[in-house]
Amino acid sequence: MGWSVRGVQLQNRRVFPSIERTVAVTYRHQVHFTEGAFEPGNALLRRVLERPVGAARARALVVVDESVVRAEPSLADTIDRWFLAHADAVELVDAPLRVEGGERVKNAYFHVSGIHELIDRHHVDRHSYVLAVGGGALLDMVGLAAATAHRGLRHIRFPTTTLSQADSGVGVKNGINAFGKKNFIGTFSPPYAVINDFALLRGLPAREKRGGLAEAVKVACIRDAGFFERMEREVAALAAFEESILRAVIHRSAELHLNHIATGGDPFEFGSARPLDFGHWSAHKLEPLSDYRIRHGEAVAIGIALDVLYSRNIGLLDAHSAERVVHLLEGLGFTLYANEMHYADSAQRLVLMQGLEEFREHLGGRLTITLLARLGQGVEVNEIDSAAMLSAMDELRVRAAVRGLQVDP
Repeated sequence: MGWSVRGVQLQNRRVFPSIERTVAVTYRHQVHFTEGAFEPGNALLRRVLERPVGAARARALVVVDESVVRAEPSLADTIDRWFLAHADAVELVDAPLRVEGGERVKNAYFHVSGIHELIDRHHVDRHSYVLAVGGGALLDMVGLAAATAHRGLRHIRFPTTTLSQADSGVGVKNGINAFGKKNFIGTFSPPYAVINDFALLRGLPAREKRGGLAEAVKVACIRDAGFFERMEREVAALAAFEESILRAVIHRSAELHLNHIATGGDPFEFGSARPLDFGHWSAHKLEPLSDYRIRHGEAVAIGIALDVLYSRNIGLLDAHSAERVVHLLEGLGFTLYANEMHYADSAQRLVLMQGLEEFREHLGGRLTITLLARLGQGVEVNEIDSAAMLSAMDELRVRAAVRGLQVDP
């Protein structure tokens, strides 16, 4: 028996009916907390790794942030010993690959292609694992390599900074910078697992420990007033990096970020809104403007302060709440002004304000900026009053000068 599709005659052309289906994909996003993940007696990673059907062992490629190894010289050997102790369950395909960390690793594609080459050489397949141990920049780069080899390998992140444990490391984005823009090349691909090892934070310099606290303040401002109030009460302990308080803040920040990803309704940002990027439109511009002298967490702290004062200037947020946010950021040790904020181009336009259009362009559609209506509640706006924003920038410059910081006139 033959078969046919009945078409519709339309202006001398036969148009066939369309086919449309909704495809639902479910992701499991797991974030674990531990101490000493690579100590031989710690079996957390072993439990996370699944062996392929019919295989005796899982296989893994490990990439380690060179700066983490410099701070913890025994780390590479510790990783080797862990895999040796668990050799019945998992095979380490090569010695851990050491790669430079920091934003520089995201400024060139060759790091990604180098990991692709190792994945090919060692026949690392879609049932194998790519482990990344490092800060947020390294995790972004390795995540991009894992997401694009074989159209996606199982990627496990071991964040080693407060910022990556509290925020970026538990997210679903991977990427590198290009054309002077943050994360221009990237993917949305949830990691197979995230393992937050608190022991990896102990050797961090103060600047690195402080950076992640900006993201905790950010998510508290837009999602959890009680969390914000707790940080206010514990500001002295946090500024001193008291370990138990720091761990509790990281855990809650990671939880709030994960809650948004799972329940916010747009984890892959198909729309024009990015509520978790409160304070980020200017931060993403400040970093390259400063040639990355200003690190991400520091830029986010400035961006939060700027948008909080702007929210107050347009009558969206009360003055007392705005002062509380700025005061908390200062109490944590952040500098809330950078001379780059007032850099102008040849037409005497502030370069920082170009970040608004780049922020819009990154998603397309309508400009959507998250501001603050009250502590614990963000609100989206689609227009920015340039005069009110410039007033907030000037206020931060004056405030920095009063605090004795060096600022350009």
